[in-house]
Amino acid sequence: MSENKVATTVYAESTPNPKVMKFVANRAIIQGDSVEFMNIDEAMSSPLAIKLFHFPFIKEVFIAKNFVSLTKYEMMEWEDVVIEIREFIREYLAAGGVVVNEAEENSSKTESSEVEKTVLEEVKPEELGEVETRIVDILEEYVAPAVESDGGNIKFISYEEGKVSVLLQGACSGCPSSTVTLKQGIESILKKMLPTLVTEVVAING
Repeated sequence: MSENKVATTVYAESTPNPKVMKFVANRAIIQGDSVEFMNIDEAMSSPLAIKLFHFPFIKEVFIAKNFVSLTKYEMMEWEDVVIEIREFIREYLAAGGVVVNEAEENSSKTESSEVEKTVLEEVKPEELGEVETRIVDILEEYVAPAVESDGGNIKFISYEEGKVSVLLQGACSGCPSSTVTLKQGIESILKKMLPTLVTEVVAING
């Protein structure tokens, strides 16, 4: 082992969503934006996600800067497979396996799902107005860190007549507590910081 090579470690962490387990590495595993794959057909740009989908109990894969959130089917309990998955991811990363092929990921966005197309078409920083920019800043500073710690991600979609639309990814998507998080957490923060401007927050995939 060379002097500058740090041993790769991965630990498992439960999330507010009982169907989702978060596997955190001790280093960055991707350089670009987080990515979410709902099935193996969407995962062509991620060799790691493809291998994870080969486990029959894996339903969805979400990959962020230094962690992977996996959604399982009801057929299996996490306690029965968590060690196996954690070790598989650790060995894959330690061997230098490609997590996401950035070039392929960019080209595959032309074949994204309808929800992702909405994100790609509408969210362009240079086209955001003053209110939208303030909303994005608040989400990135106050909301994103907490959402990420729970194994998920949040993306701003649009703002119209007081209504803020967002996309929830990873553990936050379909989570039993996601509606509570959305209304009591995100919505209350935006209403408090942008009174009269924000009246409601909705998840387009909620």
